[in-house]
Amino acid sequence: MHRTLRTSRTGKSLTRLAAVGAVALAAVSLEPLAAHAGPATEPAGAVRAADGSWDPTPYVVGGIRAKQGEFPFMVRLSMGCGGALYKKDIVLTAAHCVDGSGPNRTITATAGVADLKDPKAIKVKSTKVLQAPGYNGKGKDWALIKLAKPIDLPTLKIATNTTYNKGKFTVAGWGANREDGAQQRHLLKATVPFVSDAACKAAYGADLTPKQEICAGFVETGGVDTCQGDSGGPMFRKDDNKKWIQVGIVSWGDGCARPGKPGVYTEVSTFARDIAKAARTL
Repeated sequence: MHRTLRTSRTGKSLTRLAAVGAVALAAVSLEPLAAHAGPATEPAGAVRAADGSWDPTPYVVGGIRAKQGEFPFMVRLSMGCGGALYKKDIVLTAAHCVDGSGPNRTITATAGVADLKDPKAIKVKSTKVLQAPGYNGKGKDWALIKLAKPIDLPTLKIATNTTYNKGKFTVAGWGANREDGAQQRHLLKATVPFVSDAACKAAYGADLTPKQEICAGFVETGGVDTCQGDSGGPMFRKDDNKKWIQVGIVSWGDGCARPGKPGVYTEVSTFARDIAKAARTL
């Protein structure tokens, strides 16, 4: 069964089991989205196609443009991934977005803008990367990128327990707005509901690591999802104090926004202590 990581590096074909050290998605050979029947009912964010059917892929898939400053913690990484400011000088992203750990001055983090061509964009180079210890392409899909200087923008706190692993989540990114589509200039956002481990296990079987991953999406209809180029970006919601809190990291899925195939995210709370410990070493 084909499992695609949601990275955007060209020249690498990534599957769920063969992606050690890779990224938010390689250029992979996917079936055209048109080969999949659209949902019978309107999914969130969908629009009518010319033939009257619902087109589930107008936008992060099925989303809308985020406003400037709406998610100030969002970061775009030059290798084609997303991320969030964990600290003002540390970006939290996906392990499959980076090639191992160690000194690295090749990554550019772009922050402070929804439009990547905005002249006010803040661009900072990386100095070091720390990939989750023991990452082997399945689970543990997190990494930290140390920046050459702090970015004076709000950070995104991460969940330290499973309290907020429920309800509806926000996802955002500059990834493709349809399966096998192009990367986006403008930051897109969408809302996706929690999917139980049982339902996600039914979709993905042994490929899912329930204790390390959390799923979200519209299982019956599809139509709204993260996609290629969104890897490493945050999945977040409001906490009891109405503040944003990160519960997931965009990781993988079977295609994008397909019915029966929800998005799979790294469960942040599982690794909160490991992430904090790693950040202290950078």
